[in-house]
Amino acid sequence: MKYTTEIVIDLPRDEFLKKLDEPENMKHWQRGLVDFELLSENPTHEGAQMRLGYKMGKREFDMVETILKRNLPEELHTTYDTKGVHNIQKNYFKEENGKTRWVSESEFQFSGFGMKVIAFLMPGAFKKQSYKYLEDFKAFAEQGTSVLNT
Repeated sequence: MKYTTEIVIDLPRDEFLKKLDEPENMKHWQRGLVDFELLSENPTHEGAQMRLGYKMGKREFDMVETILKRNLPEELHTTYDTKGVHNIQKNYFKEENGKTRWVSESEFQFSGFGMKVIAFLMPGAFKKQSYKYLEDFKAFAEQGTSVLNT
């Protein structure tokens, strides 16, 4: 399953990237994130990994983020792996009159019958969740609004 989401953030690209690139900020815009652990000595280099721990309702799970390509300020490509799901994220950041357009290309690959059924029955849920992260980041970056307070 592949799709693209995008949003415009009312910040210059350098300010946008400072907020996006700080792991401590993730809890303010990624709902359900409870902790993270840097798994690599050089966390900003290609190949670096980070473990992300989430709790959504009663369900708890970890995923591992791997940086595939880090060509800031233009692009950042990562993968996210958890049981039954491999997610490839290609993120592009475009400066537009003092604002930043964030274009995110998502590709989900599923293994296991259960995840394939969920993806087939509810493809819109994945796109909706991806866009929600963009909206929550926008609120955090522009207004300092944290999902921890909702």
